[in-house]
Amino acid sequence: MTALITAIAMSLLLENGSQAVFGADFQTVPTIFHLPSIAFGKLKLPGDTLLTIVIGLVIMAGLQLFVKFTRQGKAMRAVSEDKEAAVLMGINVNSTIALTFAIGSGLAAVASLMYCAAYPQVSPMMGAMLGLKAFVAAVLGGIGSIPGAMIGGLAIGLIESLTKAYIGTITGGIITSAFSDAIVFAILIIVLLVKPSGIMGKNEGEKV
Repeated sequence: MTALITAIAMSLLLENGSQAVFGADFQTVPTIFHLPSIAFGKLKLPGDTLLTIVIGLVIMAGLQLFVKFTRQGKAMRAVSEDKEAAVLMGINVNSTIALTFAIGSGLAAVASLMYCAAYPQVSPMMGAMLGLKAFVAAVLGGIGSIPGAMIGGLAIGLIESLTKAYIGTITGGIITSAFSDAIVFAILIIVLLVKPSGIMGKNEGEKV
């Protein structure tokens, strides 16, 4: 809980600090990649989107291997499972938490770079909604599961795209594409009610 509160506090500090320095308006950024679209039969996929998927898969595989097989990754899992037991096993909890924050910040930087490749505009508050959707993706895939988070993110993106494209037609205009964010968070509520562990998460019993 302390780490979560610290992360939220740092996020608010960075967002509001950036807003004070650069202003609240959107700023355009130069195009990062100039990639042609790639056709798969009748489906045409933008090059930057395909690059984002490839980079995401590579990072997912690398992070999974790091967490599962390296000493630092095992320390992260130990601290996550039981901090007191990790201390007794000689793990430096503070340095492990700091490393986790550093890796998370680096991954967020890569994600923001790929986002700006597709949407070349930035603002201090742009990460708020993206962070919430990332949390929904993690819950949908299963908290603690790296492949699950990837699957959850792809599912959320697909649901958003289909909602914006077809929800107005299906509902006869009663629900419009403006409700796409609301539908994403409705999915979060449904998942928490039906399967709190997520798609790839595991239910774990707790001794009392």
